[in-house]
Amino acid sequence: MTIPYISRYHFGEIEIDGQAYTKDLIITPEGVVPNWWRESGHELSEIDLQSAMEAQPEVLVIGQGRYGRMAVPAEVRRKLEQAGIRVITEPTHQAWQTYNQLREHKRTVAVLHLTC
Repeated sequence: MTIPYISRYHFGEIEIDGQAYTKDLIITPEGVVPNWWRESGHELSEIDLQSAMEAQPEVLVIGQGRYGRMAVPAEVRRKLEQAGIRVITEPTHQAWQTYNQLREHKRTVAVLHLTC
């Protein structure tokens, strides 16, 4: 099994292993979880991360949208870090590249907001 690789991203679309996706998603070492939906579209909650946490990441890369509009509350970040997870938050146009750099070195999961 190969770890998913992102080949390109632009506003509203991302290509992973040759397949294009147009909705927010989660990437685990085992594959892509498409159509990721959050309780409050632009604010991340612990519940939103359940699928990502099932993959037991060492690193969680959070793509906050092209313009970084998806908020990551301090409480959510703190709980992840207390669980021993390194948290990286970046606009998605940077986060996808960070994910690609880390994916083979650490157990990395990405949660990516593709638009705003």
